[in-house]
Amino acid sequence: MSQRDPSQLDLFTGGVSPTQARRSRKAEPVGPAPVSEEVRTLGERLPPGIFLGTSSWAFPGWAGIVYDREAAQSMLARDGLAAYSQHPVLRTVGIDRTFYSPISAVTFSEYAAQVPPGFRFLVKAHEVCTLARYPQHERYGVHRGQPNDRFLQASYAADMVVAPFVEGLGEKAGPLVFQFPPQDTRGFGGPGRFIERLHAFFAALPRGPLYAVEVRNDELLTEGFAQVLAELGVSPVLSAWRHMPPVVHQAVRTRALESRALVARWMLPPHLGYEEAYARFAPFDRLVDEDSVTREALAGICAAALHKGRPAFVIINNKAEGSAPLSALKLASSLDQVLSERRDASQGGA
Repeated sequence: MSQRDPSQLDLFTGGVSPTQARRSRKAEPVGPAPVSEEVRTLGERLPPGIFLGTSSWAFPGWAGIVYDREAAQSMLARDGLAAYSQHPVLRTVGIDRTFYSPISAVTFSEYAAQVPPGFRFLVKAHEVCTLARYPQHERYGVHRGQPNDRFLQASYAADMVVAPFVEGLGEKAGPLVFQFPPQDTRGFGGPGRFIERLHAFFAALPRGPLYAVEVRNDELLTEGFAQVLAELGVSPVLSAWRHMPPVVHQAVRTRALESRALVARWMLPPHLGYEEAYARFAPFDRLVDEDSVTREALAGICAAALHKGRPAFVIINNKAEGSAPLSALKLASSLDQVLSERRDASQGGA
């Protein structure tokens, strides 16, 4: 008697073979990973104004941390957001793809439909808004090294960046971040001219969205920069990145606690570049090099923002410590401790 193909339906029992079961499982959208009661309680204790999250969500190494099983990056990019947004601590996520090319309001609305009402998105604006000159990189093709005539062009930003962001995300829109990569500031006239152009740019954009600015050149963190952002209601972004000063120093220099919302992006450790961190930390399933200094600083700044009635958004990259969702859990725990200590001190002094 010939043996039956184990990959076929068991016609005798009506059952499904193990191979078919695995295939069926792979075809299903991923679900959220089980979390401990401790993590669930921690999420419940975080105040409503705290939005912790990661830079994108499509990382197979997060199986068992965010997702209930291993899945391909392509599947997670397509279907993982719904599972991600069910994590008790992760209330926001960064959409990074928009830095390289704008996306439509329809695409934004598809993202918004996958997450609960209290969830918020941090979106990076298209890089042509913030590059004075195109870098010498092959992906820029014929534009490599050329001046960029859409740098701080309000009409382009309003039509291609702001409008789809507002229409597609609606109430789930968080900060819209204009990130200025490290560049030769002489390309836009230095810090003084930059302030003038920044003022004109944001003054011409539609009012309403939570705009934020992240610079990667330390010399741009001037008093004038802080004044312009404060005048226009634009939040500075505290950037934990190796060529920038510590986030506490940035918070002071930019008056971050006086802004409409606290916005921070924890990207890299002080001693590593992007490629080095990627090679050291992939596949991002554990904390490799913990940065307690940055973590405690962010916890203190977030607590101070809450005290002033401001919401706080913190986006964390895998290359900060090794695994962004695990960094978020550690940061949530540190913040919970700071808030608990402040409550105890307040009650003790009452």
